[in-house]
Amino acid sequence: MASLAEPHSAVAKDDRFFFITSLIMAAIVVAGFSLMIVTGRSSFASPPIVHAHAVVFMGWVVLYVTQNALVARGSIALHRRLGWIGAGWIVAMVVLGTIVTVRLVRLGHAPFFFPPALFLVLNPVTILTFLALTTAAIVRRRQTEWHRRLHFSGMALLLGPAYGRLLPMPFLIPYAYEVDVLAVLIFPIVGMVFDLRRTGKVHPAWWWGLAAIIGSTVLSEAITYSPLGTALYRAATAGSPGASVAPLAYPPFPPLS
Repeated sequence: MASLAEPHSAVAKDDRFFFITSLIMAAIVVAGFSLMIVTGRSSFASPPIVHAHAVVFMGWVVLYVTQNALVARGSIALHRRLGWIGAGWIVAMVVLGTIVTVRLVRLGHAPFFFPPALFLVLNPVTILTFLALTTAAIVRRRQTEWHRRLHFSGMALLLGPAYGRLLPMPFLIPYAYEVDVLAVLIFPIVGMVFDLRRTGKVHPAWWWGLAAIIGSTVLSEAITYSPLGTALYRAATAGSPGASVAPLAYPPFPPLS
């Protein structure tokens, strides 16, 4: 009886860990974007495409929490059915995330704590890395430990914009992007520590997650600060107000009032 109880207890601990961390991730996203509204740096007057982007990305956060809640309560059949909705959902995330990024850069509205070319490159690279991690999680859906850890790493990667709204980014220039990525890495590292304490070893999925996150960062900076990055920026902003903004110069700080 003890030998049967021990594996069951380990699974229950896994379920609790992933559910609780999903709630914490969701809280960070809500806090980050709520702060923008409270401080007046964002409003509901944005164009419809921006609202669609927000709804789709927040929808993924809700879906991620729901999926972990279903597993924790043992509703595996419903979890699997919703999983296929999520598989289609990520296509909308990739498309809308890219469209909104290009639109902001064309308007000359890239965040002032990033060079505009870096903002143009890092968002698509990040969302495509999320797509790769999530696709890998779906492919390995029958290998639960791989499946949930790859999904976890993908969700952690999406916390970057929320951290960018919570961290004192203006004071972190010129390392704002790198600090943001370090914050993103907190969750996979917590997952590794959880595995170490529970099983005495780190599941290899965490290493793949870390490699993907760090790799996307290196790739984003390598493209940005190469002739390719400047060429992409010039092509994306041609004929728009963003064309007059230097691709690698930090935009001026917005007015305080």
